[in-house]
Amino acid sequence: MVRLKDIAERAHVSIMTVSKVLRDAPDISAATKAKVRALASEMGYVPHAMAAGLRTRATRLLGLIIPGVVNPVYARLIMALEDRAYELGFDLFLAHTLEKPEREEFVIRRLLARRVEGLFVIPIPRLGDQPAIYSELSRLKLPLVVLGPAPEFCAGFPRVAADEISASREITQHLLDLGHRRIAFLSGRSVCPSALARLEGYRRALRDAGMEVDDRLILQAGSGIEDGFQSGLEIIRESLGVTAIQAVNDLVAIGAMNALLSQHIRVPEDVSVAGFGNILTAEHGRVPLTTAREPKFRLGVAAMEVMQNLLRGKPPENRTLRAELVIRASTAPAAVNAAI
Repeated sequence: MVRLKDIAERAHVSIMTVSKVLRDAPDISAATKAKVRALASEMGYVPHAMAAGLRTRATRLLGLIIPGVVNPVYARLIMALEDRAYELGFDLFLAHTLEKPEREEFVIRRLLARRVEGLFVIPIPRLGDQPAIYSELSRLKLPLVVLGPAPEFCAGFPRVAADEISASREITQHLLDLGHRRIAFLSGRSVCPSALARLEGYRRALRDAGMEVDDRLILQAGSGIEDGFQSGLEIIRESLGVTAIQAVNDLVAIGAMNALLSQHIRVPEDVSVAGFGNILTAEHGRVPLTTAREPKFRLGVAAMEVMQNLLRGKPPENRTLRAELVIRASTAPAAVNAAI
């Protein structure tokens, strides 16, 4: 590994001079700076980030905490954050909670030990008072940006999210415009802010249309393909007279669609299906899925902008971005005699 001493010997200057050049100190001549920098580049010198951080108290490290990278909905969000971090000279540490509160606290503390300058977090939703780790983060005043709708215990932190209520309402309105009146909603966990927001959008669209919300058509379906598959089978078994299914996310929608197709129920000729999120599989599945396109890349860019402002000492701010309805082949006008 190339040391400052090695560069100093080649440049015939002191180690202190090399250090000042690499820190762009103002009391070194332009000629000396050019000479030392050229030699540092030629010799393959790589700055020691930890040592630099100890001197400047700036580590240029940020942490990103998500439930799990296997969920495709996070791919473009991670890409945007990493891309912007690279452009701004930050390194981004990625950690997974796997939806386990004890693991969430562990990875937060691990990132704090690495002296990150800020955190991006998708918190694990739960009921009750603010978890101790978030109370501690509030006291530390560490810049923290919540990604997505914030749980109550994170209300004091800035958040960057899509307008999920409006997007879900738009999906339901699309189904109503196609003549569907018996629309099942496959919901997520009742403590999950995103699931609650999407369910609220569904309810608002029905109420705006002058329709009663039939709670029998709202099924708890989890968040994955298998959850959706089992919920789809349940709708078929219960014979609820459904002509359309709206799911809390694309994975659940794809699972429900697979259940319908496995029972020789056509999509969309017999039953329309819509999701939320616009993951890659939504467009390229057996039947391309109508969904809401969450602006994940733009959310990542906006989150980094909010983080930059926090690091500069500016007041925290929330950002809300619009999600766009994408109509594909999985939804069609309600068939007169087709219902399950």
